[in-house]
Amino acid sequence: MRKNRINTEIIVNVHPLEKRVAVLEDNRLSELFVERKDKQNPVGNIYKGVVKDVLPGMGAAFIEIGLERTAFLHYSDIVLDFLDIYEENEKPKRLNPADSSQIRELLKSGQEIVVQVQKGPIGSKGARLTGQISLPGKYIVLFPNKNKIAISRKIYSSGERNRIRNILNQVRVPGFGIIVRTEAENADEDDIQREYKALLKTWKLIEKQLKHAKSPVCVFEENALENYLIRDLFGEHVDRLVIDDNVFHNRIIEQLQDVSPDLIPLVELYKEDSPIFDAWAIEKKIETIFHSRIYLPSGGNIKIEQTEALVAIDINTGSFTGRSSYEETVKKTNLEAAAEAARQIRLRDLSGVIVIDFIDMSDDRAKTEVLDLLRKGLKRDRARNKVYPFTELGMVEVTRKRMRATIMANLSEACPMCNGSGRILSKDAVTMRIFRWLVRSDYFIRNERMRIKVSPDMLNHLKTHNEEFLNYKDQIEFDSDEALRPDMFRVYSLPGMEDITSKYS
Repeated sequence: MRKNRINTEIIVNVHPLEKRVAVLEDNRLSELFVERKDKQNPVGNIYKGVVKDVLPGMGAAFIEIGLERTAFLHYSDIVLDFLDIYEENEKPKRLNPADSSQIRELLKSGQEIVVQVQKGPIGSKGARLTGQISLPGKYIVLFPNKNKIAISRKIYSSGERNRIRNILNQVRVPGFGIIVRTEAENADEDDIQREYKALLKTWKLIEKQLKHAKSPVCVFEENALENYLIRDLFGEHVDRLVIDDNVFHNRIIEQLQDVSPDLIPLVELYKEDSPIFDAWAIEKKIETIFHSRIYLPSGGNIKIEQTEALVAIDINTGSFTGRSSYEETVKKTNLEAAAEAARQIRLRDLSGVIVIDFIDMSDDRAKTEVLDLLRKGLKRDRARNKVYPFTELGMVEVTRKRMRATIMANLSEACPMCNGSGRILSKDAVTMRIFRWLVRSDYFIRNERMRIKVSPDMLNHLKTHNEEFLNYKDQIEFDSDEALRPDMFRVYSLPGMEDITSKYS
């Protein structure tokens, strides 16, 4: 029954300052998501807000949604359908869209309203809002309180358009409109229907919040890990979901009871003493994200270089010499590289234009095999992507939409030692590494005194971010060492000053 099916596990590590979700496919790290408490992106978030001021002269209103500054809603972005969904008042009559001064007939100070962030705050300007609520997916966009199915004009085939329409009509619930994206062309029936059901269950969770939550409040975080986990990551294709935090575990169970109770038996609470990412050997796998060169099983390698304009992936045979002909050696290396490139694109969240420079092949059938394997690997990608055929120079171009801040951006910062040409671990990431080192070593050196040396810059950071180490305040002391790089730390036992860093790394 499980033959040829990829074994998929989702491992969740929760800490007050960050949450991390690792997706393992056949025990290989395929995706990693990090949510930091201090880096929230409000674009796409849905709020139950309160009208602060209505300005007919500007044809706009300022809405309090709980952000630092009030947000801006223009008359043209107001949707009448949503003004009375959660109000008992009579639905307002349809007004002249050209007369923005009539906004005063729609909105009053103190009135509650459902809005979605269209553009994030910039400088002194607050966020730009819209009343048109939508939930975007890879293949479709769901519009609550609508009924129409609209299909992208770029899907030209009438047969394909009818196929997609029939697929959605089998599962569509009245009162929900759908826009079908170009990416849905030739997509599997199960994938389209699965995404529709996922978006639908997300809206059910939002509705529940809208009815009971007190405004101003965010009822849906587009980029929140919790929502993304339930909506997009966790499904019937997952073998198990393991969480190391009891509160987060219970919250996931509670939400699944409303939308997918059949998935609850797959959720586990991790209760062991060792860190959960150590138990699955994920920490070591995360470190490879910072390596520009990745080695292939046969001995070949791929090198990944990121620039502002594009990502370049170069394929090399390396130490692999093959056993038969040169063509077979090249083909095997390219096939391994195609599979690994697809995994790295997902894992590192590479986006924009990606150019893969495969080793030259003269056999068209071999080229087709490589392309098929690359497309197969990216088929599981949740971000929209497209793989183009080989160019005359033997390269393959891939376009991929950015979904969130990259792992590299979340876990690193510009390196001050090389004028920004490279990156090192951020101070927050180093702080978390020190904390995890202490957790990992706690069983073996419990209550022993230690001195932790870091760079002077890192020491200043720790002085203002030491809440993670309160449990160890009587056991450790921090000191600076100018010889250490900003991303390094050393741990010494006291009083003998024995370096014990590598023992529990």
